[in-house]
Amino acid sequence: MRTVRLRIAHPVLRAGWAALAVGAVLCVIGWYGVSGERYAERQLPYLASCSIPGAALIVAGAVLLAHGRGAVAATRVEELYGLLVAAEPAGTDEPGRSAGGPVAVSGEMLMVPGGTLWHRADCPLVAGRTEAVPVDGRSAAGGGLGPCPICEPTDGTG
Repeated sequence: MRTVRLRIAHPVLRAGWAALAVGAVLCVIGWYGVSGERYAERQLPYLASCSIPGAALIVAGAVLLAHGRGAVAATRVEELYGLLVAAEPAGTDEPGRSAGGPVAVSGEMLMVPGGTLWHRADCPLVAGRTEAVPVDGRSAAGGGLGPCPICEPTDGTG
């Protein structure tokens, strides 16, 4: 799937850049032609043949670039999803849980200031984060904190 999208995306990106470049050149030629003519009736051919088509090509190039970048981004997301699925251990029913047991088993509970969850100290979401602080009973009960769905701590008191 990735190669198909990249084959589509790269020509679209090239066409977008080419349309932008040609449109810019046409706009410059149209501006130069219009600037050399004093009367409006002599300026109209430059507007009709250079400036307006140049502006249309610039818009078309921008649309093509946006479409091509979206295709490249979608390809990257699919590739990362494939890596995530390949890295998940076999035999798991829920994402983030291994077949052998819980993800985290520490008894110490941590929270991130401003966060909405409390976690076990060895939970992958807070492990190694310097801003994680221990949870006290008040912040867990009255502070609106809930248990982390990944490490599934039993309560916020530790």
